Amino acid sequence: MTSLLWTLIAIQVVMGVFDTFYHHELTERLAWRPSQRYELQLHALRNMLYALLFLVLGWLEVHGILAMLIIAVLVAEIVITLMDFVEEDISRKLPASERINHTLLAINYGAILVLLLPVLIGWAGQPTGVKSAYTGWLSLIAAAAAAGAALCGLRDFTAAKRLARMTCAPAASLVEKLPARQTVLVTGATGFIGSRLVAGLSGAGHQVIALVRNPAKADMLPPPIALITSLDQLPADTRIDAIVNLAGEPIGNGLWTEAKRRKILDSRINMTRDVVGLIARLERKPAVLVSGSAIGWYGLWQDQVLTESAKSHACFSHELCEAWENAARPAEEQGVRVAYLRIGLVLGTDGGFITRMLTPFEFGLGGPLGSGRQWMSWIERDDLIRLIAHVIARPEIAGPVNATAPIPVTNLKFTEELGRRLHRPALFRIPDALLRRVGGDFANELLLGGQRVLPNKALSHGFVFRHETLRSAFEAIL
Repeated sequence: MTSLLWTLIAIQVVMGVFDTFYHHELTERLAWRPSQRYELQLHALRNMLYALLFLVLGWLEVHGILAMLIIAVLVAEIVITLMDFVEEDISRKLPASERINHTLLAINYGAILVLLLPVLIGWAGQPTGVKSAYTGWLSLIAAAAAAGAALCGLRDFTAAKRLARMTCAPAASLVEKLPARQTVLVTGATGFIGSRLVAGLSGAGHQVIALVRNPAKADMLPPPIALITSLDQLPADTRIDAIVNLAGEPIGNGLWTEAKRRKILDSRINMTRDVVGLIARLERKPAVLVSGSAIGWYGLWQDQVLTESAKSHACFSHELCEAWENAARPAEEQGVRVAYLRIGLVLGTDGGFITRMLTPFEFGLGGPLGSGRQWMSWIERDDLIRLIAHVIARPEIAGPVNATAPIPVTNLKFTEELGRRLHRPALFRIPDALLRRVGGDFANELLLGGQRVLPNKALSHGFVFRHETLRSAFEAIL
């Protein structure tokens, strides 16, 4: 075991740790994606084999049959890695950084094999036995790497077992209120909300026209659907019964710099104007336009209860939502019923704000934001899809519609309930001064402000929530 070989092993460990924590935990969140259960099982098995290799090679020199067993473990690791590559390619789209990291891992592992196999073959030619190969700090580092790999393996086994219990309701059942076969145009079709809506519509036999800006993401949408990359591709004689406009730059994935604010505004306003332009040139107008908005329209009101008749306070969130709703309003002049869906915090493990909380909470590092007294008006994602279908199906519903569950909670209650569901403490409070210093208006409006919103219009028009309480929602999705 030369110093060069140990250097390559150390590089392999560092790249593996980066891949596990940055990609698997932080960005891809594999432990919370039921579609990745098999991938996690492969990761768990491979990590356990890595732990065995680190422990043996760091502390022992094995001869004879035992050396041959180590060679077999190396071969098994190659087979598992190839199976993992195939599974990843089938079940998800890897980001570029993960693909590059995997390539470097494969190259480095090949170099390790070139140096290690001759050593193991030499050991295999000797009588079977074991002798100590303690090398001081290198052995200690190998033991630490073995412990880390074993813990990651156990974590992946546990996560895979949990994913087996996480089942989604059939998507088709979410739009059962819609009348017989509808043609629905959906913008933002590959997003967290749009993808579930498309799955429900297509599963129930409705015709879906999905506007997709990035065709590479279209593979995630279940057939049969009609894909378009521009509304200009739709001829004037296209039959569209309803339009659901959800497209827009995410607002919670970065600080609100001037460039980010402009991108957030422009993406929503320009798309909504394009939708209104499409309606104007269609020979047969759709019956309804359900256009996205958010409870940020109301601004920051602390404890005051907000219904659809409430006034607003000026802030960037209100400016954004007001402009978004105003861009959709001209569709009314075309005889189209327009509903402005003021969406709250959407709960689901496939996306949305809660996904950024799961990893720290799972490792016992979660807690309230600031005082924890700010209100969080939330809605479970499937209830949101059901509400969209309800709005389409009920011709008397128009104007603003609060898309929130009927029982909002404070941030303190939210974090307590999430910790209870994950069987973890929720003690690590983040000071509001720190959040404001780092996040500015982003933190003040999205994290520390909050709104206490009630869905009066939905309830008064007969909509029944499956998840009125936060505990019910968490039990369904976690």
